[in-house]
Amino acid sequence: MSSPITIIEKKILSDHWFVLNKYVFDLKRKNGELVRQMREVYDRGNGAAILLYNRDKGTVVLTRQFRMPTYVNGNDSGMLLEVCAGLLDDQSPEACIRNEAIEETGYAIGKVEKLFEAYMSPGGVTELIHFFAAEYDESLREMRGGGVDDEDIEVVELPFTEAMALLKDGHIRDGKTIMLLQYAQIQGWFTER
Repeated sequence: MSSPITIIEKKILSDHWFVLNKYVFDLKRKNGELVRQMREVYDRGNGAAILLYNRDKGTVVLTRQFRMPTYVNGNDSGMLLEVCAGLLDDQSPEACIRNEAIEETGYAIGKVEKLFEAYMSPGGVTELIHFFAAEYDESLREMRGGGVDDEDIEVVELPFTEAMALLKDGHIRDGKTIMLLQYAQIQGWFTER
């Protein structure tokens, strides 16, 4: 199948944190008509996210950290409760999430399960997230966690039922966290055995 677009112009608008490009392109519609469009696309790379869970204790490990975009969009504290996640950079998704887990939470996780992939904001951001899950227990705790460099991450262990209540009442508002918690619920990871 041939590409439905012809790129006319690509211009870098910003290259500070990540790259923001402006694209002008001709889109071929189903009826064969060409229509010229313009979009700004933010390229921040791909990422990985993981839900750390303990079935025996009925708990999950989340992180809490400041997120500037949420602050400027009305989140008064800017703090967000979310699953451990990070950008791939030059790593495989699994290597990335293993590194992020130890850096952010202090857990050196064993077996990880790849669940799915999803574009989180395809209208303007290129990022594809690889979603994982792994069981944890205290024997896997190698360090305190909390992030590296200028990160200031709080490690939060809480009962799965409490995490779902926080999701329901709007205290958990991060898309990847909502998806992973709901996945765990659908799979019945925390039902009576």
